[in-house]
Amino acid sequence: MTTGKLTELALLTAAALILYVVELQIPNPILIPGAKLGLANIVTVYAVYRYRPGEVLMVVLVRIFLGSLFGGSMMTFLYSLAGSLLCLLGMLLLRHMVSGRAIWLASVLGAVLHNIGQMLVAVLIAGKGMIFYLPFLMTAGCIAGAFTGLCAQLVLNRLGRQ
Repeated sequence: MTTGKLTELALLTAAALILYVVELQIPNPILIPGAKLGLANIVTVYAVYRYRPGEVLMVVLVRIFLGSLFGGSMMTFLYSLAGSLLCLLGMLLLRHMVSGRAIWLASVLGAVLHNIGQMLVAVLIAGKGMIFYLPFLMTAGCIAGAFTGLCAQLVLNRLGRQ
């Protein structure tokens, strides 16, 4: 990996981390506990369509680790890791099938997979009763995924790299 590529990935990671920390400071517009817009995922969706899978994985893992440290909860790390890895896998598989005009669809799928990954951890930690919370999370995830996907699509279109 070249120094230039490593610098780009570090800047992407920093941008995602900044978005994550900023989002922690603003009131949550989604009234479902635990649901959020996931602004840092704008960077992830952008990276999925711009970089190789290993490079995107590196950005996501570093962001999750540092975000968990800065956010003050290592329990968040487990939920974020499970959700993000499942989300990333789904978006990487879908990226060659979804055109540049419909990147938001890949983001919605990623959000749904993220929620499923988080729910798996919640069921392991808190028990099967948590599964009843999934439809509410899925609804919020689809809305948030569409929003972050549209934002990433605008960034990709603006930078002219798809």
